[in-house]
Amino acid sequence: MQVTEILRLKGGTLYTATPGQLLAAAIATMADLDMGSLVVMEEGRMVGMLTFREVMLALREHGVCPDGVTVGDVMVRDPVTAFPGMDANDLRRLMIDKHSRYLPVLDGGTLLGVISFLDVAKAVLEEQSFENKMLKSYIKNWPEEPSI
Repeated sequence: MQVTEILRLKGGTLYTATPGQLLAAAIATMADLDMGSLVVMEEGRMVGMLTFREVMLALREHGVCPDGVTVGDVMVRDPVTAFPGMDANDLRRLMIDKHSRYLPVLDGGTLLGVISFLDVAKAVLEEQSFENKMLKSYIKNWPEEPSI
């Protein structure tokens, strides 16, 4: 399974913020949409990622009401990225090695989407379920040995 298949299963919805947006507004968006990350976009290109990890660190540093703190103040600049042809096993290893729950997927400079560790788990589970059904069907229809 490749990253393109995981993106296809997940769907193409992408949630974004801008570097100048107040962190409080981004937190509200993440909470309202039940999202763990936002892609930070500026002038049509990705400039960073905001995940709940950065939000929690910002809240610890700036207090519960981070007045005047912007997304650009706390986002991850130049986040680790995946590419469409990457194998799911390589993607999982990259996510574990880099301690990243969310990875933007870039094709050249074009942002195709964001894959979460949950998206990967769902895709692998679906693939295994399909393979299991196929094997059961194959075994069920196995030709019987002729009686002599």
